[in-house]
Amino acid sequence: MRESDASWRDFSRGSISLAIFRQAGPLTIALLVNMLYSVVDRIYLGHLPVNGRLALTGVGLAFPIIAVISAFQRLFSDGGAPLCAMARGAGDLEQAEMIQGNAFSLLALSGLVLTVLGYLVKEPLLYATGAVESTFPYANAYLDIYLSGTIFVLLSLGMNPFITGQGYPGVAMMTVLLGALVNILLDPVFIFLLDMGVKGAALATVISQFCSFLWAFLFLQGHRAILRLRLPCLRLQWPVVRDMVALGLTGFTMSVTNSAVGMVYNASLQALGGELYVSCMTVINSVREIANMPVSGLVGGAQPVISYNYGARCYGRTREAIRLLTLYAALYCFLFWASVMAFPQAFIRIFNGEAELIRLGAPAMQAYFCLFFFMALQIAGQHTFVSIGRSKEAIFFSLFRKVILVIPLVWLLPKVLPIGAFAVFFAEPLSDLIGGSASYLAMRRTVWRELLEKEGAPSPTNPS
Repeated sequence: MRESDASWRDFSRGSISLAIFRQAGPLTIALLVNMLYSVVDRIYLGHLPVNGRLALTGVGLAFPIIAVISAFQRLFSDGGAPLCAMARGAGDLEQAEMIQGNAFSLLALSGLVLTVLGYLVKEPLLYATGAVESTFPYANAYLDIYLSGTIFVLLSLGMNPFITGQGYPGVAMMTVLLGALVNILLDPVFIFLLDMGVKGAALATVISQFCSFLWAFLFLQGHRAILRLRLPCLRLQWPVVRDMVALGLTGFTMSVTNSAVGMVYNASLQALGGELYVSCMTVINSVREIANMPVSGLVGGAQPVISYNYGARCYGRTREAIRLLTLYAALYCFLFWASVMAFPQAFIRIFNGEAELIRLGAPAMQAYFCLFFFMALQIAGQHTFVSIGRSKEAIFFSLFRKVILVIPLVWLLPKVLPIGAFAVFFAEPLSDLIGGSASYLAMRRTVWRELLEKEGAPSPTNPS
């Protein structure tokens, strides 16, 4: 069936599993390719003939700051896209366009503000993340150029969920694919041929994100889009902004807490074990990024299906979509866990081949991911709350896993376990177990029961 077929964009009919995979398939490919923006940078930099590990670590130290920038993308797209899908499911296309336009304006404004703030505070923040004399120059050089493209990063990534939510996963995939291909082509030219090192990696990323933004913008201005970017919808409306920010605080909180956790990890490992441990954490974070991309694609495919059916009052289909999200997330998390447990050295060699890094990094990676399969419960619980607009619960469980669990554990475990800095790597699996289980059980006791109670009510037809 062609993407132009209208049934692709009415999620209240047909197979729910097929609807999720039609959305998730292209989106997962797009996100995997998008991952190449940063991962390819690190692969190239980690294999520089001179100071490759220092360059890799330096760029890794910049990621907590980049995570804060990404948090604002999630604030407006994670908040706006489900609301937009629910409005479309209810048949209110005018409100859906207003939500989309307001998200665009907020992403553009925050991009400009974050660019200025980034240049003002990057130096003290880099030292707070664990930068030292040997790694600071690399981190600082990367951010000097990366920050100039902040607005393109936010707009290209932030508007893509609205394209997916309209039933155009192929167009959303091309948004990211275009930028990633440009990045892959420019990286070796800038890094090696022009001998720009980390500056070349950052410049390639900025140009690539601009290409992605231009593609997404032109589509949302074109005749194929169900919801277009119209000038009246760009004017901020307080009720729309309020609801969008309230729901988007979940993704925002996740990104900000990830940034805070990254800073705590790096600072603790630098103090307890030194630069080599920070290098291990950079590689582990890179592998975690690889692990998270298929999950993000699955969530991106399931979320508009859940939101649309919930908005259309098709509660049985909403429950089935949640069940399938849980099942598919559990299967994927188990397969990734088995892979990283069996072949940790192979994952490390993707980024750097130094024997000392592999010696320490392999057991560190196995410790960090040893309970990763419990992340499936966190994914199902938290993203169900987001999909139906229950922002308070989603924010709480994001804070619970990262702030209430991980940060204290990073401080506490080295004091109670006789393994020094290595104990830090066990903070993440404990949070996966406790946080994931709590999030899923809360979802079953609240949302699932609510849907069961409403399932017997008639479901009106809401044409899209």
